[in-house]
Amino acid sequence: MRIIPVLDLKGGQVVRAEMGRRDRYRPIVTPLSASSDPVSVAAGLRTLHPFSAFYIADLDAIEGRAPNIGALASLREMPNPPELWVDGGIADGDALTAALAEPSMRPVLGSESQRDDAMVRRFRDHPGLILSLDFFADGFRGPPAILEEADSWPQSVIVMTLAKVGSAAGPDFERLSQVKARAGNRSVIAAGGVRNEADIRALSALGVDAALVATSLHDGTLTSGQLASLCTR
Repeated sequence: MRIIPVLDLKGGQVVRAEMGRRDRYRPIVTPLSASSDPVSVAAGLRTLHPFSAFYIADLDAIEGRAPNIGALASLREMPNPPELWVDGGIADGDALTAALAEPSMRPVLGSESQRDDAMVRRFRDHPGLILSLDFFADGFRGPPAILEEADSWPQSVIVMTLAKVGSAAGPDFERLSQVKARAGNRSVIAAGGVRNEADIRALSALGVDAALVATSLHDGTLTSGQLASLCTR
């Protein structure tokens, strides 16, 4: 099982996510860092485990504002630079091509940012691409064809249940099971609601390959010792 810490960026700072209600996100307060600076928070997370990758939700870019370019550049300059999985609201083929060419970066194509399924179909065979199936409280957000046509999915697929993020309510096991049944040999990644070691083990038993995690790391319900026994890298 692979655990990928999440950094939600807004205004150059890491914010604490709250069930997809982005207007409520505020700079994170965590015992792992003296500030909400992205590099400081990432370094604090690495005191728990030598994480090799971080998932970045650039909320400003997703919502049509200026992207957090400086924060991403600083994260790339960290010691032992991490691989960055970045959802920056990409909805343009040229922008995705450029992102796929960036070293140590895996662009995440969020379904909520797509006008149709053309981008998913065009780039589905690229090994660096990650598709995020985005589910809000009102259901799937994005063109229905993206969700319905599993044959168009790339090799890595995130099941992003925003209503579970920061909720300590547990992963969306039912939806993950449904996607896993349709995904074939693709890697399925859980996002939202992971509380503790038991949740990680349950996800692994379900055949989920990785989990995006934030709250349980900052709140200490996933400890260094547990991470050492759970994480594959």
